Amino acid sequence: MKQNRISTAVQFAALGLVWGASFLFMKVALEGISFGQVAWTRLVLGALTLAVLILVTRTRMPRQPIVYLHFVVIGAFGCAIPYLLFAWAEQYVTSGLASIYNAVTPITTALMVTLAFRVEKLDRSRVLGVIAGILGVVVIIAPWSFAVNQAAHGDLVLELVGQLACLGSAVCYGFTFGYIRRFVSTRHPVSGLTAAFLQVGMGALILLALTPAVALGPIRLDLPIVVSLLLLGVLGTGVAYYWYMGILNAWGPTATSTVTYLTPVVGVFLGFVLLGETLSWNAPLGALLVFLGILLAQGRLRVPGRSRRAAAKV
Repeated sequence: MKQNRISTAVQFAALGLVWGASFLFMKVALEGISFGQVAWTRLVLGALTLAVLILVTRTRMPRQPIVYLHFVVIGAFGCAIPYLLFAWAEQYVTSGLASIYNAVTPITTALMVTLAFRVEKLDRSRVLGVIAGILGVVVIIAPWSFAVNQAAHGDLVLELVGQLACLGSAVCYGFTFGYIRRFVSTRHPVSGLTAAFLQVGMGALILLALTPAVALGPIRLDLPIVVSLLLLGVLGTGVAYYWYMGILNAWGPTATSTVTYLTPVVGVFLGFVLLGETLSWNAPLGALLVFLGILLAQGRLRVPGRSRRAAAKV
């Protein structure tokens, strides 16, 4: 039992490291291939890795056709679209900033599961968490920079669009979690490894079908680019999903979701050390607001309220 706990903790640390480093891998890969090729390669390698794990563990696949239809939606919004958006965005924003936007996912999830899919309700603390998270995003975007630095207006516009693309990825992830809660978890439950394979596999099939539009074009490969793509696909998209599902089964969703706090720290650190990236003062401040929002939105931090007895005296 103790060995299992240690193994799960090691996997959790490895998951945070690999997912945080994924933004670095994308940045390096973009030096030789297009953003579409980055997403295409990542998903194909990830799907192949998970397929091997499915075969090795002899995991059974679901028989109901409706499950596969649901995972087409999940693969599109949980992998294909956000991977394309993040890869495109990193042409204009730093890998560290992209990793910070990835941490917005619990905020978008809270919005989706309550407003779009109505599988949860927002209490006062969660509403404040969503508001704090939105304010954090505004601080990260720094709209005042347009008025201050008109000379670099064109570059700022591209950076803004890149940031919005990162935010779009977080919205896609939030939609995916809400969709799974609404249509899969309670109606068609599947094992963790099966869910990971179907999600990544369907995302890969979507981009394979779109190969002429997203993956054809010139490429320039060198050792750092090849290694980055292999690590991004095999580890960051294949093995990492397998780890994630194992941790989820062992620790539950609340504890597992704390990896959200680790990935941006790793992403910013690696971007600073290996790529020489820097962040303006507003990005860390906005990230702190987002983290506060996550604590509130996930119920880990609650706003104290009046007791029922005190309320009755009013």
